[in-house]
Amino acid sequence: MLNLVTGLARLMAYLGGLVLTGLVALTCLSVIGRGLNTLGHSDALTSVAPALGDALIATGVGPITGDFELLEAGVAFAIFAFLPVCQLYSAHATVDIFTSYLSERATRWIMAFWEVVLTATLALIAYRLYFGMTDKMRYGETTFLLQFPVWWAYAASLIGAVVAVVVGIYCAYARLRGAVTGSTPLPGHLEADH
Repeated sequence: MLNLVTGLARLMAYLGGLVLTGLVALTCLSVIGRGLNTLGHSDALTSVAPALGDALIATGVGPITGDFELLEAGVAFAIFAFLPVCQLYSAHATVDIFTSYLSERATRWIMAFWEVVLTATLALIAYRLYFGMTDKMRYGETTFLLQFPVWWAYAASLIGAVVAVVVGIYCAYARLRGAVTGSTPLPGHLEADH
């Protein structure tokens, strides 16, 4: 079961990474286009080389239309896509000022408790994302510039949220098992202690 959950979490992380990489490229191209458009319209270029400024503007160079809309939808998906792997490897930041003085057994029970709470929270978020998506579908809401349906971003985020819930359920089971037996079947512990 661990291999299946690990594979699912990693697949979502790879998808999130691909989307994030695409968004970085999109943003860079849009910024470059905006800068070249500004240069073509600048007083400095039009006074020194008006033909060059006109030629630059004639190419249609400029910012990518709807870049903010795509960025907003893509980042939402990427966040939810990274949650499962973060959950599986216990990579959420923790503050253990008080728990560092507790016994290992007490710490295992506290970790199990919070794993269950986090899984329940992820389930609630997925549940509300589903209803948000259905509302956007029902009203036919679209983005301003690109006019793509807003529910697409909700649906993409919902996929990541559902996978996070599945991974969370496994992690909660593993933490509870670890609290009882002392052995936690999780791939590793990469907590960021602060």
